[in-house]
Amino acid sequence: MLPLRDNVPTVRRPVVTLALIAANVLVFVLYQDSGTGAGFAASLDELAFHPCEVEDSCRQVGESWPLTAFTAMFMHAGWGHLLGNMLFLWIFGNNVEDTLGRARFLLFYVLGGLAATAAQTIVTLGWGTAQDAAVPNLGASGAISAVLGAYFVLHPYGSVTTLVLPFFLFQIPAVVFLGIYFLFQLVIGGLSFVHPEQGGGVAYFAHLGGIAFGLLTVRLFAAGRRRPRFGV
Repeated sequence: MLPLRDNVPTVRRPVVTLALIAANVLVFVLYQDSGTGAGFAASLDELAFHPCEVEDSCRQVGESWPLTAFTAMFMHAGWGHLLGNMLFLWIFGNNVEDTLGRARFLLFYVLGGLAATAAQTIVTLGWGTAQDAAVPNLGASGAISAVLGAYFVLHPYGSVTTLVLPFFLFQIPAVVFLGIYFLFQLVIGGLSFVHPEQGGGVAYFAHLGGIAFGLLTVRLFAAGRRRPRFGV
């Protein structure tokens, strides 16, 4: 299922959401994927997050992990990874930003990404192998999962126009669409314990950590904020 748009209008221009999308695209085009940049493999060494560095079980290959936990949120493994994440960020992020306000949304996004990285790191170091811990972690999906968790709480009555391959369009209630997404992460994340992906793969526990952060904290970030009045 591929979301195309939602039906929840926004009042304020989503400046932070647009800036985050621009930052992710520019990092990939100018730094990771450009012949004039560091090159893809070198970019992973330099600014992607390596869980093994947290417990000093591997050699530090780039910047220190407190910095790469942040920079990795703006890096991606390929065009498909990037475009998929940015689509989700645009559809759901603009509404969350509209409710929280720009400064709070930016703080929420960054903390959600860090919480997602922490969740994946705890699982990797606690139950993974040394090889798992050395695999670079990167991508905005942990922070975006926090945004999805927030949207689930803030806009439960919205609906999402969804493309179900090959070419069927459906209006799906947001709680159903996001519920399917959450359940998928939980089930596949659990299965990854039994059948781990060799040499890396999708960081399902980063997604779950981001979702949990969004669900549990968004009301704190929204405290004292007046909901936008549509049509004003």
